[in-house]
Amino acid sequence: MISRFRGILFDKDGTLLDFEATWAPIFRALALDLAEGDAAAARSLLLAGGLDPATGRIQAGSVLGAGHTHDIVRLWFPSLDGAPFQAMAGRIDAHFHAHGESGSVAVPDLVATLARLDRAGYAMGVATNDGTEAARAAIRGVGAAQYLPHVFGYDSVVRPKPAADIVHAFAQAIGVAPAELVVVGDNLHDIDMARAAGAGAALGVLTGNSRREDLAPHADAVLLSIGDLPDWLATAASS
Repeated sequence: MISRFRGILFDKDGTLLDFEATWAPIFRALALDLAEGDAAAARSLLLAGGLDPATGRIQAGSVLGAGHTHDIVRLWFPSLDGAPFQAMAGRIDAHFHAHGESGSVAVPDLVATLARLDRAGYAMGVATNDGTEAARAAIRGVGAAQYLPHVFGYDSVVRPKPAADIVHAFAQAIGVAPAELVVVGDNLHDIDMARAAGAGAALGVLTGNSRREDLAPHADAVLLSIGDLPDWLATAASS
C-alpha cells in the first residue's frame, strides 16, 4: 500500500524524548545557576516559566514547555537587549547543549519505531524550539541520529514554532510538498505549525505535557505515543 505521506516531522521534547525526565533536571539546575544559588529566586523563575506548583511538572503551552531560548530570556531577564541579551541566550543554550547528549531520555521504543518507519521509506526530521546543535546532541545521545538527519531548531529559521518556517524548510530539504508531510507533536505549538504550513496531517501524542482534551479539538488524531504512528500511517494509506 502506497502512503500519500512521504515525510514525518517530529517535535523533539515530549514526542521523541520524555519531557519531564529530560528537562526537569536541567531547568532546575539552570534556574539555580541564573539565580546565583538563591533557591527561592530560582523557584520564582521556574514558576514564571510554567512550573505547576501543585504537580511539580511544566505546564503545556508555557514558556518552558513550548517556548525557545529567546522566550526564556525575555521572560526571566526583560531588561536585557542587544549584546547582553544574546550573551544570556548563548549561556542558556550552552547549558542545554551540554545536557542534551548525556541527559536526554527517550520515550519507550523510540529507536525501534524510527527504524520501522525508516524501513517503510519515510524521510524523517525534527522541529524543535531548542537550539539546533543542542537538539542534534540530544538525538545523538538517545541513539537516533541515523534516522533523523534533518534537524531544525529555533535558530535555523526566521520564524520558529508555531510559524510555518520549519515545516517548509523540511519539505524543501527532502523535496516534497508540505501536504505530503505528517507533523507529530505533544503541544499545540506543533499542531499550529502544521496548520500554518499546510501539512498533510497534524498528530498529537500524549508522552509530553499536554492532555488528550488539549490536543483532540485541533489534531487530526491523538496517539498515545509515536509507537502508534506506523499503524496510523498504514490506516491512512488504505483510506
